[in-house]
Amino acid sequence: MSVVIHPRWKRQPEARPGQILDAALEVFAECGLSGARLEDIGRRAGVSKATIYVYFPNKEALFREVIRGTVVSEIENRERAFEKFEGAAVDAFLQHLRDYWEFIRSPKFAPIFRLIHAELAQFPDLARFYADEVVSRNHRLFAAVIKRGIDQGEFREVDPLVAARMLSAPFVMHGIWCRHRDAFTWMEKKSDADVLEDLIAFSVESLCIKPPSSRRRGEKTK
Repeated sequence: MSVVIHPRWKRQPEARPGQILDAALEVFAECGLSGARLEDIGRRAGVSKATIYVYFPNKEALFREVIRGTVVSEIENRERAFEKFEGAAVDAFLQHLRDYWEFIRSPKFAPIFRLIHAELAQFPDLARFYADEVVSRNHRLFAAVIKRGIDQGEFREVDPLVAARMLSAPFVMHGIWCRHRDAFTWMEKKSDADVLEDLIAFSVESLCIKPPSSRRRGEKTK
């Protein structure tokens, strides 16, 4: 009995933008933004180049939507989680750090990070877009979490935006280092969970008036 294979282009039209975005992320990761071709993205998505133009006017617009569908949507999820969080500010802070680390260690983060830092100098409009919609927005969210702790008397008085920059950057760098343990041998015996708890301990002790020692190691907030 023969097996009928249904080409991806026969899927419902409403599914096509998602197919294209998933394929674009893969091709951007493999070829870079400069080297990626819409023909290759279409082939990976199972659609024609002309179909891509129905949804996205050019490669740069497609890249913006890839970023919005991955990094920006992740920030939005953390924003909603923070708004709904009830309880001590330090618990909101701990949950925020854990969610942030989970995304940094996800498969989608590494290729985006490489693209941004390797190629966006060639695309100044896209660099500004990323700075505004991703970096600044992430810093504002970090700052809001920190400010709640200051307002509730759990964190010492600091500039929330400065603290946000200082505390978010080590998470990104440690996430990258975790992908290259063969080079960074001091991390060979540390699991992702170990690295996260080191980062949390440092972050909490940097801000808290009285660090919650019972929560610093391994206890995930609910």
